[in-house]
Amino acid sequence: MTFEHIVLEINEHVATLTLNRPKVLNALNRKMVDEIDQAADIIAGNNDIRVVVLTGAGQHFAAGADVNDMADMVPEEARNFAFISTFNKIENLPQPVIAAVKGYALGAGFEIALAADIRLAGDSARFGLPEINLGIMPGAGGTQRLPRLIGSAQAKELIFLGHNIDASAALELGLINRVVDDEKLLDETLKMAEKISNKPPLALRMAKRTVNIGINLDIKSGTELEAIAWSDLFATQDQKEGMKAFLDKRKPQFTGRYGKEN
Repeated sequence: MTFEHIVLEINEHVATLTLNRPKVLNALNRKMVDEIDQAADIIAGNNDIRVVVLTGAGQHFAAGADVNDMADMVPEEARNFAFISTFNKIENLPQPVIAAVKGYALGAGFEIALAADIRLAGDSARFGLPEINLGIMPGAGGTQRLPRLIGSAQAKELIFLGHNIDASAALELGLINRVVDDEKLLDETLKMAEKISNKPPLALRMAKRTVNIGINLDIKSGTELEAIAWSDLFATQDQKEGMKAFLDKRKPQFTGRYGKEN
């Protein structure tokens, strides 16, 4: 499928979704987000895809929502313009999602990165939620995902001040997993994606789902959820293959299938 503002590439078990409006720093408009939504549906429905890489074309990840589209909106128009349902869809993809961020990840650009499971950043990365400076507030998950990631006090400072932080500060806060050279960012991200793609896909999906649901539960409910998810994986071919390969001292070959092997 051909898109205007994004690029979706599938290479073996890894899908790369690239935000592709580099002339405007990959600012997100309604058309781009609608295309991201369509791409998410394609990815979710493709069992051959085991990992997703989310990145931006050119020098920047995404410099927020396109203000030109929002300046004269009334509340009803703003609600219809909001990106949160698509960003929720990214977060809830069954596959792990890795964001590769360099340059600006601001406003909605930061918020879609927050919807990823893992974030790698280049040296040039700058993160921020500057909406307060426009007379509004984050509206695509920033007030919800950021506090869950770094705590409410640190999140409120970023939201209330609306300033940017660099990659090293983001790493210190726990916003990102690691910092790499800009030139190596995509290669390092794809290497990580490839390593994850070699893991058992059903276990990956179950682990992601368990973390995402369990983080909002009390510990008793969360551990009960985990125990059920863990035991359900014993109905997969990958569990049998993984344990047999361990005992045979060989590399496992995972297929992502339920039931007994033919």
